[in-house]
Amino acid sequence: MPPDQIDSVVQSFTRRPTTFRVNPLKTNHADLLADLSKLGFEIEPVNWYADAFILRNKSKAELIETPMYQHGELYVQSLSSMIPPLVLDPQPGEKICDLAAAPGSKTTQIAAMMRNTGEIVANDRSKIRLHKLVANLKLQGVTNVRTRLTSGEDLWKRFPEYFDRTLVDAPCSLEGRFEAGNPKSFDGWSLRKVQLLSAIQSHLLRSAVSATKRGGAIIYSTCTLSPEENEQVIDWILQKEPGVVEVESIELPMPGLQAGITHWERKDFSPAVHDTIRILPSRTMEGFYIARLRKIKSNVD
Repeated sequence: MPPDQIDSVVQSFTRRPTTFRVNPLKTNHADLLADLSKLGFEIEPVNWYADAFILRNKSKAELIETPMYQHGELYVQSLSSMIPPLVLDPQPGEKICDLAAAPGSKTTQIAAMMRNTGEIVANDRSKIRLHKLVANLKLQGVTNVRTRLTSGEDLWKRFPEYFDRTLVDAPCSLEGRFEAGNPKSFDGWSLRKVQLLSAIQSHLLRSAVSATKRGGAIIYSTCTLSPEENEQVIDWILQKEPGVVEVESIELPMPGLQAGITHWERKDFSPAVHDTIRILPSRTMEGFYIARLRKIKSNVD
């Protein structure tokens, strides 16, 4: 963390307000907000994403009891989690891969952005989590997704250089979601876990690169802060696939962004990782990391 940001980051490890996005496949902003207002909900818009809102006066439990939630007109999701699909920027009619998709927050957002056109392959290796994904797709009215239950590391073998864009929202150590008052949020953390996850993340990302067409985009994201799971993974893919991908800069209209770091402990990373971004934890935002890669050369025979 930047030294001048450490105090505010530490203060941010508390419960954040409930945030959600409108599902345009089922409703529109005006109707949803009017219906919530009638039930006494006070909603604040998010200035960098028209579909996102902050709940100011009631609990998440109260929100999910509303008919609007139960009809799939909104999706409860952290603000930071909404950003990787925006960086992915899927276009109607494209072929998209969500490599580690369950429970479907970003898959349903991508489908809404594509207006249920094109094709999304949503993969997960957990059967239980995949069931949750399928339920969320149905509730949200998504019809352009086909799900797969398989190892993300091997997905490229079934879909070599098939996708226009691929999202790798990788399983991670969740450091950006820690809550000081909730020991369950950090009880499972350890340096060993970070190291094990870094290896998994690296191979997931390599599979994503192999599954993406030349000229396509690959978005890598985590909700953690550790360089081993973030910049180190990008540095690894640049070394393992030299000349195959390049890092693209990311422009986002929001505060609290930090450039990717190029040195951690005794390791120097490629200068290119400076163009990745860290979202610093705040009162409304979880800590997140996002990298955007462009595939510039085929790596599949």
